[in-house]
Amino acid sequence: MGTYGHDLDYLAEKNVGFVELVSNDGQARVLLVPAFQGRVMTSTAGGLKGASYGWINYKAIADGFANPRFNPFGGEERFWIGPEGGPFSWYFKPGAEQVYANWDVPAFIDSEQFEVESSSESEAVFIKETVLKNASGVEFNIGVRRVVKLLERSESEKVLGIELPTGVRPVAYSTANTIKNLGAKSWTKETGMPSVWLLGMYPPTPSTVVFIPYNQEFEGKVVKDDYFGKVPADRLVVKDGFVYFRIDGKYRAKIGLPSGSAKDLCGSFDPKAGVLNILKYTVPQGDNDYVNSQWGPQENHFGGDVINSYNDGPTETGVVMGPFYEIETSSPGAALDPGESLTHTQFTFHLEGDIDSLAPVAKEVFGADLGVVRTLFNQ
Repeated sequence: MGTYGHDLDYLAEKNVGFVELVSNDGQARVLLVPAFQGRVMTSTAGGLKGASYGWINYKAIADGFANPRFNPFGGEERFWIGPEGGPFSWYFKPGAEQVYANWDVPAFIDSEQFEVESSSESEAVFIKETVLKNASGVEFNIGVRRVVKLLERSESEKVLGIELPTGVRPVAYSTANTIKNLGAKSWTKETGMPSVWLLGMYPPTPSTVVFIPYNQEFEGKVVKDDYFGKVPADRLVVKDGFVYFRIDGKYRAKIGLPSGSAKDLCGSFDPKAGVLNILKYTVPQGDNDYVNSQWGPQENHFGGDVINSYNDGPTETGVVMGPFYEIETSSPGAALDPGESLTHTQFTFHLEGDIDSLAPVAKEVFGADLGVVRTLFNQ
């Protein structure tokens, strides 16, 4: 357990069909599941015996599609749509109180398979069409196209704008996630606007820290830190252009950066495992309307977050869902006329190496000091 080969064998044993992307040297691998909406279940930089980076819920996979409301299979990047709450939510029926008892994930992003339009050793394309009604009772005809591409080392270097040190072993992939208005009416602020919402789930460790650069010229609140009560200072630090978030799977907390504060990068670092993770994603220039996923009444329906991170831990009843941690990114709300489309692109990099090899990468890409990241929470 913990290796890529184990997870591949497990999916095969449970008859979960998959598409595998494999690098030219056979070391970098990405595992995709069409039945789970073209989800990236996991990846590795070290072949079948290498570390498996995605958090996988083995019990849920063994149970199959047992829950009509939500099947938490895990995976390091899944496709959803926002917003989760408010008058334009996709997860609550019109008129329903927005509490957990009424929360219901649309089948098309939970239990319905995406069609494989094409696949090769380096790329897979998934498509889906659906009709959804939001919490205001407005119906949407939506087309989805999701392209997952494995990046060779040279391609990763081009995207990051650096040359990776010889001591760094990477696995990297991009996803281009397109939603299209297939209906006859425009999507507007009055009707509600869907957004692309990508959620990645990873195993936590006592030494992992998520670090997110922010715009120091932003005049509003840099980070929302009160989703489940205010995050204490020994778990969240905001200073010198970075938000640092402690990840150990022992304290349930979530943070988010709004438009204007967020840049197009996020990192996480586990010094004990020697792994630097980088997410790079599209943030359109100018003013953007990001959907608000807060449940229940809202003051601003389009004042939502660009990027979020979640640390799992005991709920009020003491139950732990994983543990896992999440990094989530979103597109702006899609203000689309009939036939128009919006694409949200994300790049994921897992880089293995010692701190001497990884530190210059973090410095060049983020301007971040891994020495600070490593010692900030006195782990």
